[in-house]
Amino acid sequence: MAQAPTSPLLQGFFRLSNAQKVVLLVGLAAVIAAAVAFLSWARSPDYRVLFSNLTDRDGGAVVAALQQINVPYRMSEGGNAILVPSDRVYDARLRLAQQGLPRGGSIGFELLENQRIGTSQFVEQVNYQRALEGELARTVQALGSVQGARVHLAIPRPSVFVRDQQKPSASVLVSLYPGRSLEAAQLAGITHLVSSSVPDLAPSAVTIVDQAGNLLTSGGEPRDAAGLDAGQLKHLLQVEQSYVRRIENILTPIVGPGNVRAQVTVDLDFSKIEQTAETFKPNPAPQQAIRSQQTVETVGEGGREAGGVPGALSNQPPGSASAPLNAPPAPTKGAPPAPTPAPSTHRESTTNFEVDKTVTYTRSEVGALRRVSAAVVLNHRREVREGKAASSPIPEDEVTRLTELVKQAIGFNDQRGDKVNLVNAPFTETPREDVEGPSFVSTLLERLLGNLNTLVWAMAAVIAALLVYSIVIRPVLRDLASAGERELAYAPPPAGAGGTGMSSEGGSAAPAAPQGPVTAAPIMQRGSFEAELQVVKDLAKQEPQIVANVVKDWVGRE
Repeated sequence: MAQAPTSPLLQGFFRLSNAQKVVLLVGLAAVIAAAVAFLSWARSPDYRVLFSNLTDRDGGAVVAALQQINVPYRMSEGGNAILVPSDRVYDARLRLAQQGLPRGGSIGFELLENQRIGTSQFVEQVNYQRALEGELARTVQALGSVQGARVHLAIPRPSVFVRDQQKPSASVLVSLYPGRSLEAAQLAGITHLVSSSVPDLAPSAVTIVDQAGNLLTSGGEPRDAAGLDAGQLKHLLQVEQSYVRRIENILTPIVGPGNVRAQVTVDLDFSKIEQTAETFKPNPAPQQAIRSQQTVETVGEGGREAGGVPGALSNQPPGSASAPLNAPPAPTKGAPPAPTPAPSTHRESTTNFEVDKTVTYTRSEVGALRRVSAAVVLNHRREVREGKAASSPIPEDEVTRLTELVKQAIGFNDQRGDKVNLVNAPFTETPREDVEGPSFVSTLLERLLGNLNTLVWAMAAVIAALLVYSIVIRPVLRDLASAGERELAYAPPPAGAGGTGMSSEGGSAAPAAPQGPVTAAPIMQRGSFEAELQVVKDLAKQEPQIVANVVKDWVGRE
């Protein structure tokens, strides 16, 4: 025979009918399920908007990226927004921004896919221009540093009645990621990309502006007040930084790290000068080469010597010739001959020498170094004296040697006007302040405030569970326990057990507990017959049903 339960709660539960047991169990299961559902709902994260008003293409890309990085998401009603847990909104935005999402809702050539019949030529031209602007914006957004882009095209309408046709122009607005910038090569790439996509668009007609309104290109390099463009300024800074690194690299091993500061100013000549000079020497040298030489010499008979009285008569032309009546007498034999005139000689000599000629073509170097000025500060030398840190100035002879070392490092040239000033002075150190870390209480409060929403819902769940237990479950369990205690208190012991029959003195047996699936514990100790009989009488008066069950059991056994 099975042993009867000794727990009052179980004894009270077994007293219920089958229908009551089912109802109680179903109700208890419903209460537990409601408590679990409330707790899970209270612990569920709060969802906030990650992105809204996305195109279908960007929405699909964002959802696919969220699935890859294991971030739970929800779609709002109508699908206009994507929701993620509130504690992962900024993390998800940063990780999606790393992938370039969302890319924006610019419209490309898909705008021309649904053209209606009867569309005017003006509308077609406008749609084509919008599609071209969208495609160019998408292409510019593909760059790593560009977060978003807008392209505006100004394309004049062609006309055969206009002699001077206007050229198209373009404007590009780029939104850069924080902390990023576009290099000169990237700007040139965007400029030529846009100009190559539009017919007759010159690169100089493309203007690029960033989200802060800074003009990045305007057909030429922007210049500052000194007339230097960005490339020249960059080269100037690079040269100065190069000299600073030279000085620090050569002095740091001597004075120690952090004990040297240097600043260098250079003067560069960015002027462009082209000069051509042609020089002739004033007098030829003796060894100068002969270019050409010419000599003319004439030899002839001597003429009659000039004679007569000088004056007008001598200059008269001769008279008319006439034959003489009498020929001159022939020379007589033996007479001396007439004197022969001397021959005439004429000589001319011409010599051409090579002329010295020097042609010089001079083109000055752009960015030539004209002067260098360096300022160097050295910290006092640190020493340990008697267990304490102390500082002392560097000796003058060592300062002089270090100055010469700096001059050698920068290529000092006195004729160029270079200057080097090296000073030894103590550095002012900022006192360190010990910052205490956050205490345990402040850290705990910060965490509690950070999870305040979760704590509030958890406390509400605990309070709701206590109310359900105190209002519903506890009264039911108390009633079941009370009924079980009463039944255990008045149930007679089983037959054959000690103290359950009549005492040996009386010779009659006491009432036995009914033979059933359970056996009650004894409710009294063995005593006199009168006392036991009085207890049975009182029990019959108080619980007649129990006594009737005992008598019924006796009759059934007989």
